[in-house]
Amino acid sequence: MNIELLVVGKTDSKEVEALVELYVRRVNRYCRFAVTALPDVRNTRSLTQNQQRTAEGEAILRQLAAGDHVVLLDERGDEMRSVEFAYWLQKRMLGGVRRLVLVIGGPYGFSDAVYARADGRLSLSRMTFSHQIVRAIFAEQIYRAFAILNHEPYHHE
Repeated sequence: MNIELLVVGKTDSKEVEALVELYVRRVNRYCRFAVTALPDVRNTRSLTQNQQRTAEGEAILRQLAAGDHVVLLDERGDEMRSVEFAYWLQKRMLGGVRRLVLVIGGPYGFSDAVYARADGRLSLSRMTFSHQIVRAIFAEQIYRAFAILNHEPYHHE
């Protein structure tokens, strides 16, 4: 299975970028994992929140193929513990998912079209995190899931 973390906008933090790259390298020991940052929508000051969501949604949808299993990181998504997430991931691998696309949207969430295309939603927490730091947190959780599935000593429970 290939996993792609699709994010709206680039990070301006070298520290966050370095941390994401660390976990990308670690996850790539288990499966092909990539992070794709879509360009920020231009002229957002002249756009409503809905127009910005729509523009970001169009960019997200252009990145998806028909057979992709698409999961949105969304505040209203399912919350789970790391072990539960590991088994959730394993279920998709064993279920024949070829490409799992995990999407972190922009500051105003997702357009209706993206919600309609999604196969599921996950939430990291009921707390709100910056869209930049979520990249590092979620990349780490993907690595943690593989460590759990491979009975490695990274996760302590």
